[in-house]
Amino acid sequence: MKKDFQETMKFSLEKEPSITPKEIFEKVFQALKEKGYDPINQMVGYFISGDPTYITSHQNARVLIRRLERDELLEELVRFYMENNGLDD
Repeated sequence: MKKDFQETMKFSLEKEPSITPKEIFEKVFQALKEKGYDPINQMVGYFISGDPTYITSHQNARVLIRRLERDELLEELVRFYMENNGLDD
């Protein structure tokens, strides 16, 4: 097959579509439940230790949770808690 070098090739550095912290939590939570783990305990273990092996690789959960820094995820959790308990004034 002969290439047509007159056409412009498209290159993109964006490999994966963006995903919100909420979507990350939902997907990781579900993957942990599917594998029979207690999602709360596993996520707390990850946040405290930084060890990604607390998160299952099932459904790509370990890769997902590492897309954001732990402090960014914790900030999202605290913000959600505060906003949903009337403490965000």
